[in-house]
This record gives sequence, structure tokens and C-alpha cells, in this order.
Amino acid sequence: MKIGVPTEVKNNENRVALTPAGADRLVREGHRVLVQSGAGVGSSIDDDSYRAAGAEIVATAADAWGDADLLIKVKEPVAEEYGFLRPDLTLFTYLHLAADRPLTEALVAAGTTAVAYETVQLPDRTLPLLVPMSEIAGRLSVIMGSHSLLRSQGGRGMLLGGIAGTPRAKTVVIGGGVAGEHAAANALGLGSKVTVVDVALPRLRELEHRYGGALETRASSRYDIAEELTTADLVIGSVLIPGAAAPKLVTDDMVAAMKPGSVLVDIAIDQGGCFEGSRPTTHDDPTFAVHDSIYYCVANMPGAVPTTATRALTNATLPYVSAIAAKGWERAASDDTALAKGLNVQGGRITLDAVTQAHGLSTD
Repeated sequence: MKIGVPTEVKNNENRVALTPAGADRLVREGHRVLVQSGAGVGSSIDDDSYRAAGAEIVATAADAWGDADLLIKVKEPVAEEYGFLRPDLTLFTYLHLAADRPLTEALVAAGTTAVAYETVQLPDRTLPLLVPMSEIAGRLSVIMGSHSLLRSQGGRGMLLGGIAGTPRAKTVVIGGGVAGEHAAANALGLGSKVTVVDVALPRLRELEHRYGGALETRASSRYDIAEELTTADLVIGSVLIPGAAAPKLVTDDMVAAMKPGSVLVDIAIDQGGCFEGSRPTTHDDPTFAVHDSIYYCVANMPGAVPTTATRALTNATLPYVSAIAAKGWERAASDDTALAKGLNVQGGRITLDAVTQAHGLSTD
């Protein structure tokens, strides 16, 4: 099979979908790997490293897309890439279609088989291809949030952990999943007071057991979230419903009641965001004001650390890429129910209910 790896074109997206180690494995398995020239530069990988692994370097995005049977990416196609979509192409990438109607319609119109990393789901309901990026986003959320708390950035001018004789900042993490736990752990490591809010009591018990008395937990409700936010300095939104639009758990009225200069980081922005008023931002212009608070809503947070993120992503995706390349999409999905759950669009039809519900579209 011919596997295409284009250069990412989203703002400040320096990750690439495959490392030379991944290319080496696929080539040894008998496939051709076509990497667009310069695709790995942002991740500290040069063209010669891919050549040494047996990949072919192609000059343009059209070459990477047009000659591929399987196209692997990091981020969803943007408008300038829609013209590359076609019926005989299998696209494997993060898609987040519930928050992107134009792309959904483009995939349907093109008849492309579109498989989303973020909806591949194991029997225990874990999301193996989302986990590494959630780990990174959770850790980055505290770094970016603490930076936004600087007075020079419009924040309260608070150090998360304070120092002797001064108050520590309070971090509220909404959603205790993978990203939320990593955010909480990093905030604790910086000395912040931390409260985790989640709907699942078993998960809260697990976090309490793991971190002892270092953090507090609260069962999620509108009332509890509003109460926690009135005393929060930093809020991390990390709510996830696989493949679906994120629920809006933080309302405009709640934000209006927060401390001036408080910061809210919306990790769920790829799925539409879990704060009312959230809108995607970029690494070039990451924040905006809502009332007297600062929102950070960068939609590709792990793109800020591509040297780490690219390798973590390939570690997770490569077994699935290998299976699709060896067997073709239909057989690979038939053999692996987790991979089958990744299918979002095929043959001009939306196959994931969460996407049709988000856009009010038909599955027919």
C-alpha cells in the first residue's frame, strides 16, 4: 500500500504523523511511504532521516495526497486540503467532526473513508490514540495557564504555588479523565491547591486514593461548579464525550462571578469547548478576555511540543496504521472492533451517531 504523510498546515502545527522509526517498520512490511519534503522539520526530523528509513520524499502536498491509498495526518484537513479528498482514499487522523460541519460535509461529498484517531475505542472504553495527546495537553494546560496568570499576560499576577507567607493559587480541574489527572498532577507539583470535579464517583475515589489528601474532589453539578469557580484562580476544562460535542459546563454567568484576572484553559476546544464563550484560538494568538477573566483555547495544544508529541503519537498509531496498510480498511476493522469504532464517514455517509446529532444531519 502507498502511505502518504503530508506537511501539516494548521497554524503552528509542527507535529508530523509518522517518525522515521515508523516509516522503517512500514517499509520493512512491504509498503511505500511518501513523505512530503519538510514534513518533519518542526519535530526536529529532517528529510534525510526519512530517506535513511526507506521512505520516499515527495515535493508537494499534492504528491503526498494524490498518490496515497492511505493518508495519515495529525490534524483534521483544513479548507485548502478539501480538494485532495477522494472516494478511493482512506484518511486516518484526528477529525473532531462534531465541532466541524464544513469538514464533515466535505468528507461526505468526497466519499472518503475517514477514520478518526479520537474515536478508536478499546473494550474498556479507553481511547488509545487520544491518550498520549491528552497526557500532553493536560500537562501543558497548567504550564500555559500559569503563564497566562502572569500580570504581563493580563492575569492575576499569581504564582501557582506561592512562596512562604503568601497564598497559593487554587486550580479547579473539571473532568477527571486522562487530561484532567495530568493537569491536576502538574498543578499539585507546582504547589497549587487543586480541586477535581467529575460526574463519576468511582473516578473521584480513585483520584483521592492515588493522591491522598493532596487534592480535593467534588461531584459535578451546576451548583458545585459555580461554587468552586468563585474561588478559583485557574480553571482547566477537560471534559470529553468520545466523538461528541463537549457539554458547556461553565456558563457566562459563572465566569462573570470569578476573580478578576483568573484564567480558564479549555482542553475540550477541539470538540467545541466546555466553557460558554469558548472559541478556537491559535498559538500565535492564544487568549481572549471574557468579562474580567482570560480564556486560553488553543485547538492544537500538543503542537507546541512537537518533538515530544510526534513520537508519542506514532508510538500509539503505528500498530493501527500497519494493520490498515496490510489488510485494507475493511478487513482491519473487521478484525479489530476498537479500530472499527474509529470510522466516522464512509462512502458519502456519516457512520458515527455523535456527529449526525451534533449537526442535525442524516446518516442516510
